[in-house]
Amino acid sequence: MSRKSRKGYFVRGQFVAEGSELDQELKRELKGDAPSKTELKAQSAELQALGEALLTLRPALREPLALPARLLDALEELARITDFEGKRRQSQYVGKLMRQLDEEEVAAIRAALEVQRQGAAQDTLLLHAAEDWRARLVADDAAAHEWMNQFPGTDAQQLRALIRQARKDMPPASRDAQSKGQAPRQSRAWRELFQLLRAALADAAPAP
Repeated sequence: MSRKSRKGYFVRGQFVAEGSELDQELKRELKGDAPSKTELKAQSAELQALGEALLTLRPALREPLALPARLLDALEELARITDFEGKRRQSQYVGKLMRQLDEEEVAAIRAALEVQRQGAAQDTLLLHAAEDWRARLVADDAAAHEWMNQFPGTDAQQLRALIRQARKDMPPASRDAQSKGQAPRQSRAWRELFQLLRAALADAAPAP
C-alpha cells in the first residue's frame, strides 16, 4: 500500500520532512539554539535502541504503525545477522532510518512498546498472584472461602476437587515447601489448579 506524500522541503538537494529530526535540527540552528554534539549523539543512540526494540514488538502492535518498508527490511535483516560486527553495522543502519521518521511516528513506536511492556508486567503479576493463591489454597482450608468471596464466579466444586487432589499428590517431604509455592509441579492437579486461578485473576484484572 502506497504511503501518503509527506510535506517538507529541500536543503542542499536533500528532502527534509516537516516534523522530522532533521527539520527540528535545522530550525534550532536558525534560532541559534542547536543542540550540542553530545546531545545529538545521545538522541541518535536512543533512536537506534528504539529501533532495535522494534524486533521485540508483537506483530499485532507493530503492523498498525505502518513502518516504512526500508525500516522493516532493515529490521528483518538485523534479526537474521549473527555476526557481531555485521549486527553492529546493521543496528547503526536501523538507527539512521529511525532518524528519518517524524516525531509522530517515533511517538507511536514508543507508545506501542509501552503497551507491550505493561502487558508483560501484568502477566508477571498474575503469574505470581496465582502461585501465591495456589500455595495458600493447598495449605489452608480457610483460603478457599476467601477465594470464593473474591471470585464468586469460580466453579467451587472444581476448585475444591483440584485442591483435594493436589494435596493427595503431594509427597510428605513437600509439606513444608507448599507454603513457598514449591509443592509438586509434576502433579496434574497442581498445574490445573494454577491454570484455573490464573484465568480467574486475568478475567478480573483491568485491561492494560
